Amino acid sequence: MFFYVDESGHTGANLFDEAQPTLFYGVLSSAVHLDYVAEPRLAALRRNLGVERLHAAQLGNGRLAQIAGELVDLQKRFRLRFDFYRVVKPDHAVICFFDQVLDQGMNPAVTWTGYWTPLRYILLIKVAALFDEQLARRAWAARINVNNDAADAELVAVCEELRTRLDRLPDARSRQLIGDALTWTIANPREIHYNVSDQAQVLQVTPNVIGFQSVMHGIAGRLRESGKTASRIIVDRQSQFNKAQRTLAEWYAAAAGMHLPMGPGMPGMNLQGMPTVPIEFKPGTESAGLELVDIYLWLFKRVYEQKEIARELGPMVTYQYNRGRTDEISLAAIEERWSRWERNLPQIEQMSPEQIAQGWELQLLQETRRLAAMQALPGGGAGQVAGA
Repeated sequence: MFFYVDESGHTGANLFDEAQPTLFYGVLSSAVHLDYVAEPRLAALRRNLGVERLHAAQLGNGRLAQIAGELVDLQKRFRLRFDFYRVVKPDHAVICFFDQVLDQGMNPAVTWTGYWTPLRYILLIKVAALFDEQLARRAWAARINVNNDAADAELVAVCEELRTRLDRLPDARSRQLIGDALTWTIANPREIHYNVSDQAQVLQVTPNVIGFQSVMHGIAGRLRESGKTASRIIVDRQSQFNKAQRTLAEWYAAAAGMHLPMGPGMPGMNLQGMPTVPIEFKPGTESAGLELVDIYLWLFKRVYEQKEIARELGPMVTYQYNRGRTDEISLAAIEERWSRWERNLPQIEQMSPEQIAQGWELQLLQETRRLAAMQALPGGGAGQVAGA
């Protein structure tokens, strides 16, 4: 199979550009190499429009509508599939904070179940409720600051401010768990390893690379579904992130075929079907596949943003509804996905005495370890609060 990858909404490490709050990735897949089989027909369309490249943002609705019939025919003839991925950039700052500060492997004030089970996402939404944009900006600035002392000082300041907002949380257990995690971090900021070490690592934590993880997993899913292998993966060339994208693709290729489990109830990392072919980078002017994925990405971005698309272009979108895939990294998507899980948890009256006893045994084990870490702090001591 052949894959063509493009992105839109790129602002690098600036997560708070009001004009571009979301990073988009589009992946077009085909059983044939579009750079060869589609090129003659795209060349004719370029001539008809008098352009060197079919760039959707420049052509707009009106001129794309003129060639919509040909585009729809290409879509059906080559059975094109378009997958659409998104990262909401301001949310990414808060998610990064949570994944560092409330990582139970680094912060012993966090319960094992609070990070390695779906309870992680319940806690994440509660931590996110304590943030406003200004505090999220400060947390992200500390995350990408390569100066350890300055980053640690700002991390402590952010945690101290969050502690003053704990009364916004409605339940005592959340206030205790999150408050203790913040308190331990304030006392041990360097143990959290919150910030990046150099500018290369800054690129690794940006939405561009985080979103590219979704791209690679989506390609692997397509390959598992079809039983085929990847012949070519062609990514739009741009100077800043291609190296980081290649590094990530090489890591996935080296781990291809593995399935890495996580905690109970958590989705594992499925690397079966992960492509091993090296990804290639081309400018859009040299790839018919990249021209086409640019058009699809423009269309689906407009649909996502509830902007008008020409009636003639509608069949390109509707054709993909049951064929394309989509995913989003955002607080809203996480809350929607995992609140369903929370609603389906059994009530205590539905549990057997043995299950209840096992739950309390695990609770005692976690609290003994967690409270010992809190009591080891200077002037430490934490009150025991029963809970999940």
